Amino acid sequence: MKKFELLAATAFSLFVAAPAMAQDAPAQDTQVTQDSDEIVVTATKRETTLLDTPIAVSVTNADTIERAQIRDLIDLQSVVPSLRVSQLQSSANTNFIIRGFGNGANNAGIEPSVGVFIDGVYRSRSAAQIADLPNLERVEVLRGPQSTLFGKNASAGIISIVTARPKFEFGGNVEASYGNYNAIVLKGNVTGPLSDTVAFSLGGNYNKRDGYVRDVALNKDVNNRNRWGVRGQLLFEPNSDFSIRLIGDYDKIDENCCAVANVINGPTGAIIAALGGNLDRANPFSYRVYNNILSSNKIDNYGGSGEINYALGDGLSLTSITSYRKVKALTDQDSDFTSADLIGHNAQQLDIGTFTQEFRVASDFDGPINFLVGGFFFDERIKQANQINFGAHFRPYGDQLIRAASGNALNVALLESTFGALEGAPARYTNAFFRRGDGLNENYRMHDRSFSLFGTVDFEVTDKITLTGGLNYTDDRKRFSTNVISTDAFAGINLDAPQYAPFRNTLLFQGGLAAQIGTALGLGRSATAAEIGAFAGANPAAYGAISTAVQAYATANQNNAAANPLAGLRALQFLPPFLNVPNSVEPGRTHDSNLSYTLRAAYKANNNLNFYATYATGFKASSVNLSRDSRPTIADLALIRSAGFATVNLGSGSRFAGPEKASVYEVGMKASYQRFAFNAAVFKQYILGFQSNVFTGTGFSLLNAPKESVFGVELDTSVTPVDALNLTFAVTYLDPKYDSFAGGGAIGGANLSVVPTNLTGTRPAGIPEFTLSSGINFTQSLGESATLLLHADFDHSSPVQIAEGVITTKRTINMLNLSAGIRLDNGLELSVWGRNVTNDKYLSTIFSSVAQAGSISGYPSMPRTYGVTGRFGF
Repeated sequence: MKKFELLAATAFSLFVAAPAMAQDAPAQDTQVTQDSDEIVVTATKRETTLLDTPIAVSVTNADTIERAQIRDLIDLQSVVPSLRVSQLQSSANTNFIIRGFGNGANNAGIEPSVGVFIDGVYRSRSAAQIADLPNLERVEVLRGPQSTLFGKNASAGIISIVTARPKFEFGGNVEASYGNYNAIVLKGNVTGPLSDTVAFSLGGNYNKRDGYVRDVALNKDVNNRNRWGVRGQLLFEPNSDFSIRLIGDYDKIDENCCAVANVINGPTGAIIAALGGNLDRANPFSYRVYNNILSSNKIDNYGGSGEINYALGDGLSLTSITSYRKVKALTDQDSDFTSADLIGHNAQQLDIGTFTQEFRVASDFDGPINFLVGGFFFDERIKQANQINFGAHFRPYGDQLIRAASGNALNVALLESTFGALEGAPARYTNAFFRRGDGLNENYRMHDRSFSLFGTVDFEVTDKITLTGGLNYTDDRKRFSTNVISTDAFAGINLDAPQYAPFRNTLLFQGGLAAQIGTALGLGRSATAAEIGAFAGANPAAYGAISTAVQAYATANQNNAAANPLAGLRALQFLPPFLNVPNSVEPGRTHDSNLSYTLRAAYKANNNLNFYATYATGFKASSVNLSRDSRPTIADLALIRSAGFATVNLGSGSRFAGPEKASVYEVGMKASYQRFAFNAAVFKQYILGFQSNVFTGTGFSLLNAPKESVFGVELDTSVTPVDALNLTFAVTYLDPKYDSFAGGGAIGGANLSVVPTNLTGTRPAGIPEFTLSSGINFTQSLGESATLLLHADFDHSSPVQIAEGVITTKRTINMLNLSAGIRLDNGLELSVWGRNVTNDKYLSTIFSSVAQAGSISGYPSMPRTYGVTGRFGF
């Protein structure tokens, strides 16, 4: 509490002191260095200055991105402290988190809570968002619910990327970089007029780098970069009242990503070693891995958009943005992350086609009232095919797991012959359990169609006070279907089946007899066969009594599922038969509708100082579990069983997670003076039904956390003490909590797997208490023809537990980026740079290792990179 009081007092003192500080302090902007005193943003879908935008928004311009060598949205977090970005098991899976809220990776049926827009076009999946940033003007990060103006899934925030429009003056730029790991980056863009009313731009990029992780088993470098893209634009502008902007782009990724390190080596490590496999045991930052296949990522991302702007007259303007995008991804992974051939392949073929249409009308009246109204339509179709199968080593590996689970009483061959014999077909399962190539063949389809109607009204009560109200009505409908076929023979065995009663009887008798005689002998453990025989010979009467009692118990409980001696084998039934959707109980549909709203009051104290107070709500529709982990709810499972069409070993879970509903209370201040600027926001934000997607070691559990909240303070400043020097500093304090999450999951138990855990009242893992970024830009003339450019930025996150549960591994980030260059008046610029120059190392994510009970895996951070860059503008 004292820490909060100190922080709140500091924030209040800065609120009060900012105008006085500004009398002597110089100024530029907040969060971003920009050459002009006024930063123009489109966070409210109108062009306004950052000072006059009553929203918590961070702006990063092209110059900062170039100097800091920010290559994509993953790097962007180093200059935006409220934004966290992590890349997971492939180049197509990236998670964006703002103010501690965010999800959306690992499952194509889950749209992100943080919406990403490029030139006003919504990018629905991370595979469509990861690319080298195009010819930029700026990147805006809007914090908090933004559903009033962004109608599709903006419950946590927005990342809006704005690229440069074609110009009616010929020009362009080229860039070439070379760095360690043999990194080569090439970029170019040219723009100019085709006529008095038509302009064009054409750009391309190429990014290739050797991997920074060594796969010792395959003798290959992994975690490489290999991507390229092209982007073209046409701008038709016959007059100042009408314009059409057409954009087409294509980019391709063909990479080996992403290396997983062993954090905790559990008991299965010895079994893997006995099979001839290997892993770098409990050494996560060796950047050495062992796999038996390369993890491939082939992604094609392309599309086009058309934006029409038309001045209707009388202070009204119309904007229309139409787009169609396509994402095709083919990925494959060695998901056991060892050189043993356990998981042969875990492959996915994904095809996403997305159409969007937005219309809006905005006013620019001289009077006190202005408005913006519009509509948004979204139509997306997803086709996904997955395949996961056992490798050559999984049968002997499964045999050892069965021996370990049964105290060496059982093995694969014994189970195969016994089950077959009891079914009247002794050879039925011979060599069938954990057979190479068996597994799951999966096909999923989803069609998502939604529309939104939105609008805001600004009412200037006085010259200083403006009231804003906004509404958004969203209607979202999803239809999905599955066609999943399991060939895992062992997972198709019902261990409680009546035909196996004699086997269960025998096992219960043997186990009970050993336990009772061990007790009689005072061993403190079960007796061995030799000890049982000796006891029977020496104490025939006692042995007979014990034997009779144990046999009676075994016979009475041979059909009791709670006493089933085979129950320990259920954890090894990895890929059971799948009940497909739709069926007579589950229609395979969701339908959500919601009315979100915003209420805001803004007070402009003077031309340099603004205050605002906001209450806003946000919405994200249901997400669908398009994965092998999809299961009916407990209620639906009961109906399915009563109807008699439940598959063998069918358990409960979720087919989809219900919608998220967010709300935020926020007060803020923005100050901009000649050489000083300052922003501050204090907020309390809630999400009801937060969509949690937790990896369990064998799959993902998709469910809703009933309530999650966060209290936060955001401060950022920019000071220009002299013309040559700009200093920036930003800090975010977050205090998140699961207000209600009785049905949560956390790593626990001897197997270090995700187990049901009541997380109510706990702090969500992975959200640091403090994050801060600071930057220095020094620009000094070296005469009439040259300018010195120096840049440094530092990103810090306080220690935070990475995952819920008994594993206390923490992540702390201290990342320093540096660059120095010379810009010549002829347009040439040369620079040297380094990212993570102190080689800070941390784990971004940890999880229960796949099919390796007791082990933990994780994703290590990227090591130090450095290089040289040449740019030429013309």
